[in-house]
Amino acid sequence: MTTTVTVLVADDEEITRTGLRTLLSALPGLDVVGEAADGHQALALAEELRPDVVLMDVRMPGIDGIEATRRLQSTLAGPPKVVVITTFGNDAYVYDALRAGAAGFVLKRAPSEQIGHAVRLVATTDSLLFPDNVRRLVAARPGPPPRPPRGTPALTGREREILRLMARGLSNTDIAGRLTVGLETVKTHVSNLLAKLGARNRTQAVILAYEYGYVVAGAGDGPTGDGPVSAADGRTARAGTRSWGPSAP
Repeated sequence: MTTTVTVLVADDEEITRTGLRTLLSALPGLDVVGEAADGHQALALAEELRPDVVLMDVRMPGIDGIEATRRLQSTLAGPPKVVVITTFGNDAYVYDALRAGAAGFVLKRAPSEQIGHAVRLVATTDSLLFPDNVRRLVAARPGPPPRPPRGTPALTGREREILRLMARGLSNTDIAGRLTVGLETVKTHVSNLLAKLGARNRTQAVILAYEYGYVVAGAGDGPTGDGPVSAADGRTARAGTRSWGPSAP
């Protein structure tokens, strides 16, 4: 039996909200439970409706999608996953939204099936959403990535290896199979990684990994021990799942 994923759409343009509601409601397993015209409404409706996913525009009047994402992740117990919708794949606002705790991003011009796939993926799996696009987003930023305000955390060799695989889009189950270890062992390592990096979810952890230099966008494969590692291939290993979306310009 397919579990229904509930969705809140937040965008300041009514025509966009209506279009997304119509498109997503026509897809199996998705139920659009509300619409918000700005960040204030998104926060209020997310608390009232408790959707599984908020499809959030980053540029809205008042509280924008970045701040709304940050508040959702920090104030609600069991907050919804946030998928950012944007016009441009290399938008600096999108990077900041992922840094604030969004689970991923999709382009507004993407086909409805692809947007629906993104919503289902973040709601039902622990895989990184479209690792190729995250890598390109990081690589497109001018200059070096911003350094986090805290000191660089000390990661073990195994934690760095798992962080590399997370950046490539592998789920906990995929990582356990790749490393031939138990699933609970991987979950423990991932929990420790999130705590050490100060991340709320694995997408934020991967963004921070790029900023700390543990993962290098666009470089060749690095070592799995002490040095930086690369997410250059950006593959998602989950069966039947592939990275999609146009390359960032």
